[in-house]
Amino acid sequence: MTTNSNSTSKLAIVTGGSSGIGRELAVLLAKNGWDVAVTFAGNEAGAIEVVEEITNSGQQGFYARCDVGYSNQVNAFVQQVEQAYSRAPDMLVNNAGCQTWAPFLDLKEDDWDKVIRTNLKGCFLMTQSVARLMVKHNTGGAIVNIGSGCNKEPFPNLVDYTASKGGMEMLTRSAAIELGRYGIRVNCVAPGGIEIERTRRESPEYAKTWGGIAPLGRVGFPVDIYNAVEFLGKETSSFVTGQTLWVDGGVFTSPNWPYDLNYVAKD
Repeated sequence: MTTNSNSTSKLAIVTGGSSGIGRELAVLLAKNGWDVAVTFAGNEAGAIEVVEEITNSGQQGFYARCDVGYSNQVNAFVQQVEQAYSRAPDMLVNNAGCQTWAPFLDLKEDDWDKVIRTNLKGCFLMTQSVARLMVKHNTGGAIVNIGSGCNKEPFPNLVDYTASKGGMEMLTRSAAIELGRYGIRVNCVAPGGIEIERTRRESPEYAKTWGGIAPLGRVGFPVDIYNAVEFLGKETSSFVTGQTLWVDGGVFTSPNWPYDLNYVAKD
């Protein structure tokens, strides 16, 4: 960890911060004045690079290995963060997650267990551990869970992922109700099609495909998610809790409408 940060900086934890959207969120938070601690499960090289970018932004960075699906690792990580920064985080971003692609009838039990453990149980364990720390320090704080279009719509060949994100939606609401008395707000950001290196690699037409069905006419970018996350993490949203903020260009609001949008019914 570096020590060149302003003492007035806010502190965020970003799980799964070594790659993908988590990495982008951690770096953007640092560029906007946050100290950031990140977890990684397997990509230590990526975590080191993220902390270097955080440091280059003039903020304190911290990383440690933590599989969020196991309470002993979660509690150890949160304790390390408390020791490193001598305080509770102002915001937790539950971003760590995984997917398996399989038809319902072919989905393996081990894959189901891994996805539910990481995405849903991991969100629960990290939220519980960080909330306990916030209560201990009597600081309040914000918890932002990174959901998905699966919060609302079932995705084919992703039954385990869909179940985990649907569960996260209700976990967000339940936690918001119980933690509100401690000044802790819990919300969810649900992205739609977001173009990152991984999605470009998996589908060269990703931006065209998702942008083509979005009412706003474009694909999303990590900065779109960041803007929502930072809003929910700051005092500007101090009366917002238990909510899901859709960052999807309108994709999951738009109905499966059988007519062209210019269609006008005849008398």
